Formats: sequence, C-alpha cells, structure tokens
Amino acid sequence: MAKKITKQANDALQLTENAPQVAKKTPQLAPETVDEELFLEVIGSRVHNLQDISVKIPRNKLVVITGISGSGKSSLAFDTIYAEGQRRYMETFGAYARQFIGEMERPDVELITGLSPVISIEQKTVGSNPRSTVGTITELYDFLRLLYARTADAYSYNTGKKMVRYSDEQIIDHIKTHFEGKKIAILAPIVRGRKGHYRELMEAQRKLGYTRVRCDGEFHDLESGLSFDRYVTHDIEVLIDRLRMGEDRLGRLHESLQTALRTGDGLVMILDYETNITKSYSRTLMCEDTGISYEEPSPNSFSFNSPYGYCACCKGLGVAYEPDMQAIIPDYTKTINDAGIVPLGEVRSNQVFENLKILCKKFKFDFKTPIKDIPEEAMSIILHGLKDKTDIKLIAAEYNPHQTMNMLETGLLRSLKRWYESSESDKVRDWAADFMSVVPCPDCRGTRLRKESLFFKIDEKHIAELANYDLQTLQNWVTSVETRLTERQKSIGKEIFKELEMRIDFLLHVGLDYLSLSRQAGTLSGGESQRIRLATQIGSQLTGVTYILDEPSIGLHQRDNEKLIAALKELAAIGNTVLVVEHDKDIMLAADYLFDLGPGAGKHGGKVVGEGTPNDFLTRNSTTADYLAGRLKVEIPTLRRKGNGKFLSLEGCTGNNLQNVAVKIPLGTFTVVTGVSGSGKSTLINDTLYPILRQHFYKSRQKPLAYKTIEGLDLVDKVIEIDQSPIGRTPRSNPVTYTGVFTDIRAIFAEMPEAKIRGYKSGRFSFNVKGGRCETCEGGGMRVIEMNFLPDVQVLCEACNGRRYNRETLEVRYRGKSIGDILELTVEESVDFFVGIPKILRKVQTLKDVGLGYITLGQQATTLSGGEAQRVKLAEELSKKDTGNTIYILDEPTTGLHFEDVRVLLAVLQKIVEKGNTVLVIEHNMDVVKIADYVIDVGPEGGSGGGKIVCAGTPEAVAKHPKSHTGRFLNLEL
Repeated sequence: MAKKITKQANDALQLTENAPQVAKKTPQLAPETVDEELFLEVIGSRVHNLQDISVKIPRNKLVVITGISGSGKSSLAFDTIYAEGQRRYMETFGAYARQFIGEMERPDVELITGLSPVISIEQKTVGSNPRSTVGTITELYDFLRLLYARTADAYSYNTGKKMVRYSDEQIIDHIKTHFEGKKIAILAPIVRGRKGHYRELMEAQRKLGYTRVRCDGEFHDLESGLSFDRYVTHDIEVLIDRLRMGEDRLGRLHESLQTALRTGDGLVMILDYETNITKSYSRTLMCEDTGISYEEPSPNSFSFNSPYGYCACCKGLGVAYEPDMQAIIPDYTKTINDAGIVPLGEVRSNQVFENLKILCKKFKFDFKTPIKDIPEEAMSIILHGLKDKTDIKLIAAEYNPHQTMNMLETGLLRSLKRWYESSESDKVRDWAADFMSVVPCPDCRGTRLRKESLFFKIDEKHIAELANYDLQTLQNWVTSVETRLTERQKSIGKEIFKELEMRIDFLLHVGLDYLSLSRQAGTLSGGESQRIRLATQIGSQLTGVTYILDEPSIGLHQRDNEKLIAALKELAAIGNTVLVVEHDKDIMLAADYLFDLGPGAGKHGGKVVGEGTPNDFLTRNSTTADYLAGRLKVEIPTLRRKGNGKFLSLEGCTGNNLQNVAVKIPLGTFTVVTGVSGSGKSTLINDTLYPILRQHFYKSRQKPLAYKTIEGLDLVDKVIEIDQSPIGRTPRSNPVTYTGVFTDIRAIFAEMPEAKIRGYKSGRFSFNVKGGRCETCEGGGMRVIEMNFLPDVQVLCEACNGRRYNRETLEVRYRGKSIGDILELTVEESVDFFVGIPKILRKVQTLKDVGLGYITLGQQATTLSGGEAQRVKLAEELSKKDTGNTIYILDEPTTGLHFEDVRVLLAVLQKIVEKGNTVLVIEHNMDVVKIADYVIDVGPEGGSGGGKIVCAGTPEAVAKHPKSHTGRFLNLEL
C-alpha cells in the first residue's frame, strides 16, 4: 500500500511539472497520501497474547492504551511498536557494527507503517548507584557547578573573611606603600602545615643556591644534612632576598618576587624585620589574616564524583560506616562468657582472650562479670584501645615486649573499622559489616564536598545548601538572586541562570516540586524517575518522535495530575506522538484518543474492545468505558469499621520532612495514608513505623528514622510489608517457586509410577539443580546473548525450546501433563487442574483471588510488573494461616491495576481486615481512599511544605476538611 501511494504521488508530481493544465488532478491524491502521515498503523500483531489485532493510532496526539491487567497493553506498546522501532534503528548500522550487536528479532506483526523514531520512558528506577542524585541525572547540578566555578566568592574557613587574590603589579604597589624604607625579607613558602624531616628537600634547595630557610618562624642556615623533627607539623619558607625597600630597589624587588612566586607556587611572604610581622600575597585566592590559599575553582571543585571536589573522608558518598554499639553489645546484662561482646565470640584460647585476662587482673573483674559492671576504664581500653603504648606496662605487671597486644592497643572499635575498610577477604569484610552502621560523614556532615568547596558562596549560600533545597524553593532562589549579585556575576551567570530556570520549570511541570537535587536516585519511585526522564525529554524539544510511556501517573496525587497532563499535551503539541499505557481516569479523559484492550486477561485478552475520542469511547460497551462513564464503580461501604478500640500510637516523628508528627492508627481497620506527592507518607510509614515494628518483632538491624515514643506494640503480633520489589531478579524465579507451591507439585511427580521405576526423586523435577534440567540453558528456558555495548538479550533455548527440562524428565506425566506443561498452565487453568489436591489448590486459588488468573505458573519474575509482583506476595501471605493480630503494610498496591482489578484487590484486602487484622495502605487512588475505614491525610504540600497531619478520620470527615487537597477530590467521589 505504502509503495502504491508513493508511486501515485511521484506520477502526479511529474505530471504537475511537465503540464500545468493537469495539476488540478493532484488534490484527489491528498487524502490517501496524508493518511499515512497522520496515522501510525499496526497490522496483524500476534505478539504474546495479542490476537492478530490491527490499530490506527493518530500521530502527533496524546493517545492512551488501557485495559485490564494482562490484556496486552504492554505487548502492543512496548513489545510491538517500540521493539520494531528499535529493530529498524539497528538496521541503519553498517554490517561491521551489526556483527557486534547481533540481529534483533522482528516482532510477530505483519506490517507497521508511519513509525517515527521511538523513545521509551518506562517506570524502571534510575539505578541504585549512591553517587547518582536528582541533580546529576537531570544535569541541573552540572550547571550549578559551572555557576559556582565562575561567579562564587571565596571565604576563609579560618576567619570567615573574603579571600583575596593579587596580580604581580598589585603586590609591588602594596609592598611600596606599606614597607617604604623598611628592611624586609622576601620568603617563598615550600611546606605548609605538614609533618616530616624534609632532609632531601633542604638538600635540593641548597643545590639551587639558596643559603637560608625559615622553619616555624626561626631562620636556619642551609647546611648539608639539615633536617627537622619528623613528628611535628612544619611551615617552611626559603629566603629569596633581603633588602631595604626604596624606589631604587624596584627592579631587584620585581626579579626577587618573580623567583619567590615561582618557588612558592604563586604565594610569597614579606617579613618586616623591625616588627617580625609577616604579610602574605598570592596570585590565587588567599586569606590575608592566616595565609591559607585555595586553588583556582573549576567545575570539578564542586563535584562529589571528582577527587578535586569530594570529601576525603567519605569519598563523596556523604555517609561513613562507624561501629554500631547496639550490634556490638546488644545486652549489657550478659557476660564475656555469654559472648556479650558479640564480635569477640565465645571464650577460647587465643591471644585476644589472654590479653583480656591481663585486664581482668588489673581491674579486678572476670569473664563472669556482667558487662554493665566491668570498670569504666577497662571497658574503654577494650573498645577504644590504650591511649599510649607505654600504658601496656601499667596493665601488665610483667610486661613481655614480644607479646602481641594488638587488639588492646587499637581497641575493638578501631579494629572493626580497619577490617571493614581494608581487609582483602570478602568474608572478613562481610563479618565486620554486621557491626557497622551508616552515619552522616563526620567531616562533611553529609554535604559530600571537601571543606574548601563549601566556602565558595553566592548570595551567602554554598552549593550544598542549594542542592538541599526542594525544586520549588530552588526555582524561587534562581529567579530572585540576580537582584543581589554584582554586575560581573550577572554578566557571567546570565546564560547559566536562564538554563537553570528553564530546566527546573520542566521538572515542576510534571509535579516534582518537592524533590531536591541532593536526593539519591536509588530512593526515587518508578513513577518519579519516569517523570524526571519525561521532563528531560520535554527540555530536549525533539519533534517527530514517538514517545511510549508506562503509567507516568504512578505515585502522583490527583492534584498534580493536571501538571502531568499539561506536560504530555505539550510534548504532543510540538509535533510528537505520545503513546501512554495508563489506568488513570484523568489522563484517559484528557487524551485525544483511547484504545481499550481486553475483554479479559492473558489468552482471554489481546483484542481491541473499544476505541475513539473520550466522548465517543464513553458510549462503547467495554468494562473500561463503563467505569469511566460511572455505569460501573467501586461501591462505597454502608458502614465504616470502628476497629477493636485499640490503637498503635506513634509520636515525635521528625525524619526527613516530618514536623514532629504524632499519629494514631486504629487497629482492626482498613486505614489509608494519603496526601500529595512528597508530603511525607513513605517517611512516616515505610521509614519510621515499619522499621520500628521489624526491630520489635524480628530484631531487625534496620534503623527507623527519628521518633520519640510508640505505644501499642503489645497489641499486634507480627508485621508484613508487601511492596513492589521483584519476587526474584533472575528468570529462574517465578510465582510457583516464590509461593512454595512448586515443592508440592514436584512431590506429586516424584510419586508417579514412571518416576519410581526410573528412581527419580523430587529433585529430578527441579530446574535449579543438575539431573533433570536442560543443561544448555541450565533450567532457565532462555539463553542470554551478550550484546557488547547494548543490554543483553534473552532468546529461547534451542535445546529444550524453553521447556527447561531434558527429554527424560518430560516423559514423566501427571494427568497427561509433564512438569514443563504444568509451568505453562495459567493460574486459572491450574485451579481446575489441581482441584483434588487441597494443599496446592489453596495457594493457586489465592493467586486467582488477587486477580492473577492470567499469569502462567512458570512466568519469569523479571517479566512481572511491580503491581503483579506485589499481588504474588499478597497471595503468598494470604495462603498462610494468620493470627488475626497482624499489620499488613502496602505501598500503592493499585499500581498497574485497572478499575476492575482494583475492585478485586480491595475485596481481598477487606477479607483480611474482617479476620481482625489491620491493613495500612499508602495510596492516592480515590477508589481505595473512599472505601477506607480511616484516612490519615499528610501534607498539606510536598517537601518542606508538608510533613504534618492535615486531618484524620473517616473519608466523609476528610472530604469536609477545608485545607485537605485529598478532601477536595474525595468529595467528588462521595
């Protein structure tokens, strides 16, 4: 079709050129020619569960692909359109480059036309590198570094006064003015505040022809063999010249100054013999009072990833590892015999315990003494070591100089730190790590930068202060600071300020005003990292691109949805096709065009069940349209549970942006914690409450953020967090191995007559051990092809064709199916298949109940979305016997869920509460908030404007609160 249109267009063009009178015919071709330009057309896609579907997607519009979970949305958007775009891009490389990349497999689709270059913005986090921050991934910090290197004023870290720098002419003028007629010495500093004997350096200076040096204020003749005390910190200057200052000595002064500045690396000192006062001058930045100087700043001087800028103590990480006393001595009532000092272990015959016996004799205690009763001085020696090596004689009456006292000399804490930092053995380092905790770096206090870098300031602020501002505050500073700068700073920084303002604006557009540049990339949610990449793409101002986004609304409060929608519309308005896989009602109704896939999930899905503009779509007969039009909805419960009358009370929470928060959670209820993005919900629940509960129930080492008191821990007996982290990081992990049901399935196969005849045990049917698995792919079913400078690609194993097992193992069958066939069953099919085996049925039925009937039992963990992984974990917990006093904590469980899936999930969560348990959910989805028994609204804003409890109570009470942003949207639902 495409070739035919092109040929017609060419014929028409030739006719137009050759004979003007025929030109009138060409408009007839316009609709057909434009057709291809206006649409991205996919014909006959059969990728995964897509059932030979064809779609015409309008170009340069905001188009939403929706449908229930597992209906084929990602198969169409990412595995068909994006994959084909990538393949075509690879085809543009020459044969030489392609031999390193390998050939990309063509998606199972007949034809795709109108496809422009494709950029995928998925909801993967941006990596866990501790050096990666919001500032580095958005490049905003790079602009700040450039700004500081070129315009910042330097201040002395000793006196706080502004640093000065002199030109050679200014130095001469200053000496003429202040030392006229005085006898002076011109000195060149060669050592500044360092220990050493400097014998070789003195010899080198003597060979250069110099005769005298001044060390720590005293002059010495440069004789052969001159050296100084190696253990004392020295300041040493070479005497360049002595003269009485006058007009006739200017020539000599100029020459001597040049020599001194060369020798002193840009620094020279003038000594007034009468007053014995020294004045320092520097070509570089220098403190006039103390003589300290800074190197000329460059952008690297403000980088925590460069040796020129990072703090030497933490190497730019902002944190240090220090021994943790709680881990070293968890119980002070225990004795040394009871291994009360955990790193020392049980008492045995070695040098450490022999040394401890010497301490026992000296301080009159023994290994049976409780640690709290060991004399303070003895405990200090055990932990911190001896203050001086000579103290050994005080401890041991008959001191043996050949005896090893190493542990007591350095102390346990320093020894642990040394083993952790410098041991070459991974085993020793891992062992030492158990007794270390992460603390802010004592030198830079978490700023990551060296001391000098923090004394370069603009508007009295150093770069780390700006990096800690939330983006809205930073934008306010950038727009207002120019009025407070000098003309020189304004002219140099003009373009940088413009760039900063524009880039911050893009981030504010997508609702990220609460983030700071210093925020670690690893702490961002999938939605936040996706919106950062979206802002970067808007900033790049590319046109003619097809952008494919995967649920950009994740983690975004309804209030901020408008900003995101405006950003997506802007991307389309400048000439791009924006294709969004999404379940959010606001984004769907704001789209230019909608596609609804379904009607069911897995093999029951893969068809287009509705399409059109939002107004047309609402009239369609599909589940999504019914929910959007209000014909179907999640019903509001008639009664709100009051709970069991008991509360978990947490007070004085001050972690991150929390402002001395106190919160009461009613037990035996469905409680939702909500609030705008960045208001402090995760800090309160995930980083404060959950670690407290884990420490209480499971003796966890994870430390909660700062709080004062907690009451009600005795009212619950366990806590379960069900997050969206993957259930496994390799293709070997899958729902049946995670839930443990595969052990029972393998046991059934081991009981089959064929298995018994052949002597197969349960292990034969495991794909993780040798014996029954396919050895080509080692039971993975896929083989990884390394792609050099591209991500590795997985292909089906050619030996077992993805079945994971060898031929002999697959010959054993249960009810006509091999172990490989069982892994290919969907959860829904397995419920019917295992109907007679209650132990297996209970677990697979629970997977079906949480809305995962469409996934296969052996589906690779790496292919499950965050929401699917969370529901697998939920199913695993639900299949266990519960006590009725459990707290379940879920963070945004509706991620990736369609309205219908949310309804199913809520029904499951309600069952948990009906058994007496407490379900605590962090959520923005109004369908979840409106059915809660109790709502805690955190805010009112994000970042520094949040961190307070705005209101708490039933959804009806929150909806009436005048200052609650959540209440405003909740009111519409109720």
